[in-house]
Amino acid sequence: MGGQGRDGGKAKPLKAPKKVQKELDEDDKAFLEKKKAEAKARADMAAIAGGKKGPLNTGAQGIKKSGKK
Repeated sequence: MGGQGRDGGKAKPLKAPKKVQKELDEDDKAFLEKKKAEAKARADMAAIAGGKKGPLNTGAQGIKKSGKK
């Protein structure tokens, strides 16, 4: 058992070459800032929406059901 190779097992993934860091001009920087701001706003809205628990209709009549039986 101990002397077997990797032939039958999972293949080792190939390493991707490192990406070359490119220079960003003003338009690219502005785009990235806008994207960050939108992501932050979306996360804030998700936190606000996720904070509400329980049924939306909290009145005395309860949850409305359809008339079909």
